[in-house]
Amino acid sequence: MISDDQAILHGTVRGQRVDMDNPEVSMPPIDIQQTLADLKEERATLLHQLAELGADSSGELTGDMDYGDAFADAGAATAERTETMGIIENLKIHLDGVDGAISRIDEGTYGVCTVCGNDISEDRMLYRPASSQCISCKSNHS
Repeated sequence: MISDDQAILHGTVRGQRVDMDNPEVSMPPIDIQQTLADLKEERATLLHQLAELGADSSGELTGDMDYGDAFADAGAATAERTETMGIIENLKIHLDGVDGAISRIDEGTYGVCTVCGNDISEDRMLYRPASSQCISCKSNHS
């Protein structure tokens, strides 16, 4: 972990945002309950989108995908299926990130980088609530 002096340089101390013009005054932290509600709403939306594409929460197809009679040949149906599977995969990755953020809230580790253990900046958490890594670690591991 970094010291409070180092954290002030980054704009946070123990998960609380610091007013850089007056480092002695902490700004209120992220509203965890609102963030949790937002993440649960996002999770429900993602599950709905997966269901509309014929997949469950694991990303597995729940039944045969029907493309109707609009496809004249198997090649067009295969191309459509491949595109749909790509969308499902992206939705599942996003869902995993949201589920991870909800778990970190429950565990009390939300806002702490899973790689280096430092606090993730509040601005990043506000912009991308499912973030599990600080910008530095994400940049190094991408």
